[in-house]
Amino acid sequence: QVQLVESGGGLVQPGESLTLSCVASGNIASFGIANWFRQAPGKEREFVARIWPLGKTDYADSVKGRFSVSKDNAKLTIYLQMNNLKPEDTGVYICGSGGHWGQGTQVTVSS
Repeated sequence: QVQLVESGGGLVQPGESLTLSCVASGNIASFGIANWFRQAPGKEREFVARIWPLGKTDYADSVKGRFSVSKDNAKLTIYLQMNNLKPEDTGVYICGSGGHWGQGTQVTVSS
């Protein structure tokens, strides 16, 4: 079994930054493809960012230039650095890898 636990969410004002973390534990030695998704109230889950095993990254158009995904294999942790946050970035941010998903961490951007 693999467990993924996200943290780092919170309430911030527009333009501020947050860094989310996703820590893996259990039967996992390293990440394969790792994804960040988000889900806003009343909306479907949407893709945010992805990091491939060798470090290549992909982003949704809505976050390009503002968000950055990275990982620390030694710590089995995936990060999502979010800058210049906007109200439309509000949602529950969920990490997933290898068919496993965390419970998510709430990000609220509001003035």
